[in-house]
Amino acid sequence: MEKTITPDKAKELIKANKYKFFTAHFIKKDNTKRILNCMTGKRWESKTDRTQPYNPEDYNLIKVYDLKNKGFRIINFNTLYKLNINKNKYKIL
Repeated sequence: MEKTITPDKAKELIKANKYKFFTAHFIKKDNTKRILNCMTGKRWESKTDRTQPYNPEDYNLIKVYDLKNKGFRIINFNTLYKLNINKNKYKIL
């Protein structure tokens, strides 16, 4: 059974879930749907990757580590529509 939550609540759940796995369903920039098995809290691998020209949180984004492709990705909370975290399923309004 899916619970309905807001994007802000989803952001809180993900931030509280540091170093644990979760699944995010969202729409990419090219309007295709993507399912991402990921985690937060992992550090950028090289010095050049750690320096960013902007803060992702200022744009309602979050950095995650993609477990399948072993790389970092950005999730936009504005296009997040489903979240599986801590054995719970959530639908994002």
